[in-house]
Amino acid sequence: MTGFARTSGVAPPYRWAWEIKAVNSKGLDLRLRLPPGMDFLEAECRSRLSARLSRGACYATLTMQRDSAPPEVRVNQTAMQALAAALAAVPRDPSLGPATLDGLLAVRGIVDIVEAPETEELLAAAGKAALSGLEAAIAQIVEVRSAEGAALGKVLATRIDNIERLTQAAEDNPGRRPEAVLARLQQSITTLTESGRQLDPARLHQEALLMAAKADVREELDRLKTHVVAARDLLASDQPVGRRLDFLAQEFGREANTLCSKSNDAALTAIGMDLRVEIEQFREQVQNIE
Repeated sequence: MTGFARTSGVAPPYRWAWEIKAVNSKGLDLRLRLPPGMDFLEAECRSRLSARLSRGACYATLTMQRDSAPPEVRVNQTAMQALAAALAAVPRDPSLGPATLDGLLAVRGIVDIVEAPETEELLAAAGKAALSGLEAAIAQIVEVRSAEGAALGKVLATRIDNIERLTQAAEDNPGRRPEAVLARLQQSITTLTESGRQLDPARLHQEALLMAAKADVREELDRLKTHVVAARDLLASDQPVGRRLDFLAQEFGREANTLCSKSNDAALTAIGMDLRVEIEQFREQVQNIE
């Protein structure tokens, strides 16, 4: 199922933002991107995502920016005093002015400007805030996916209704009634006997019974009805059912294929083909269900 969510916040001196994108996938595929220094959050982030999402390719990205902080200025007074003493011991040239403070401070190594350090305490506080933001982003994407799932549920319910209708049409089809099967067998037998071939009546009777048994689609129709009930139960569930619906779609397709292969009536075969179309459309939509 698809979805997008974004949350942001501040944990001084950091600003953070989460973006989560989800697209369709048979299983759960988590792709996590964290900024440098936040690797310690990975295990917890994966745990929270997998606890709320069960299917789909999910891309979760955390960005973090630190606000500029006043740098720390350090003056090496020992070195500056030693430099001043060394200059005082040098004979003074009348053409040169005396040493000044700004001149001494400009000497390399006298003044160091150090950026504010990133402490473990600051990173831990920022990580805690980012985890709270992740929970909010997960709640957003779950809400989006739930709305999409509700809409898809109506589409799937319509497909199930169509499958049930076609299954009932196959059951009511006159071509699968015993008298219709018998009539077709009798016609085949008549054709064979009129060909002038010498056929064993007992053997012919056995073959006729075997053909009638092979043409019976009662079991396939019963299983199709059972699968319809199971599919409706799954659609009514508030638990993740995408994988089970995917498996059920395969079972639907297997029964429809068998029905078509057994059928020796044109009308029943046409119903079977319509069933296969509905089942394939059902299977495609199931790929989008969590």
